[in-house]
Amino acid sequence: MLDGMSVDQLRTFIAAAEEGSFSAAGRKLRRAQSVVSATLANLEAQVGFPLFERTGRYPKLTEAGVALLEAARHVTAGMDAFKARARTLAEGLEPELAVSVDVMFPVANLTAAVQAFHQAFPGTPLRLYVEALGAVLQPLLAGNCRVAISGSLPDLPAGCSAEFLLSVPALPVVSPDHPLANMTGPILRAAAGEHVQLVLADRSSLTAGRNFGVMSTKTWRLGDMGAKHAFLRAGLGWGFMPLPVVEEDLKSGRLVTLNLQMQPDIGPGFSMHAVHLMEYPPGPAARWFVNRLKTHSA
Repeated sequence: MLDGMSVDQLRTFIAAAEEGSFSAAGRKLRRAQSVVSATLANLEAQVGFPLFERTGRYPKLTEAGVALLEAARHVTAGMDAFKARARTLAEGLEPELAVSVDVMFPVANLTAAVQAFHQAFPGTPLRLYVEALGAVLQPLLAGNCRVAISGSLPDLPAGCSAEFLLSVPALPVVSPDHPLANMTGPILRAAAGEHVQLVLADRSSLTAGRNFGVMSTKTWRLGDMGAKHAFLRAGLGWGFMPLPVVEEDLKSGRLVTLNLQMQPDIGPGFSMHAVHLMEYPPGPAARWFVNRLKTHSA
């Protein structure tokens, strides 16, 4: 009986356990509740014991169901990986590689990887999207690129897998002519909040209404990193910047670092990751590009 068990049955079992009801599992799987109930009944008949208690308003996993749930997840994940690998092998070398890159990623590392890519794959066009925050992942989720290099988001969308590349230090900086530059000791959030903070505009629906690293109620939202950089040097506000972007300004004195009293949710930098859909892992060219970014960064 167990030999006739299918991956579809296991997916239905996982959906019912995670969604909390057969009707919710049906909505997730786009199936009628009766189909979900019948599928689970057949699975229970095959294993020889109930996986759910059905005495209450909502089905509840039995002890045996709890014991098998993680194993079911491993089986389905293994099958997903198998299908993804088979799809990659069947596709061969990508006719074109599209990559979405976080504006916070060090441009020198990116430039070196792009130059090396053109030498290694002269017949494969490379298309880059340079975005910020949730807009980095939108082309990936929409199917317009194969890999997203993201570091600004704390959350990873469902169905995605991430691979660490490097850490990028970030600093709060300001023009030496700005009033905050003359303050000694740790600058309290209330003091920083009295001045305009320059932040990148979020063009993504993924993070609409959310703020990352914003400490002031007075904000100017700018469309790109170059504009933010220019406004900072002009003394029009203060803001967080990746160290590679402002390193020369700090050495020359065009910008200075602020001694801010930090928030718990604001760290000293960004962890950059290569993100892809689990269902569509990087092909040969994309894998080479990700490895090149990682090797050069190391």
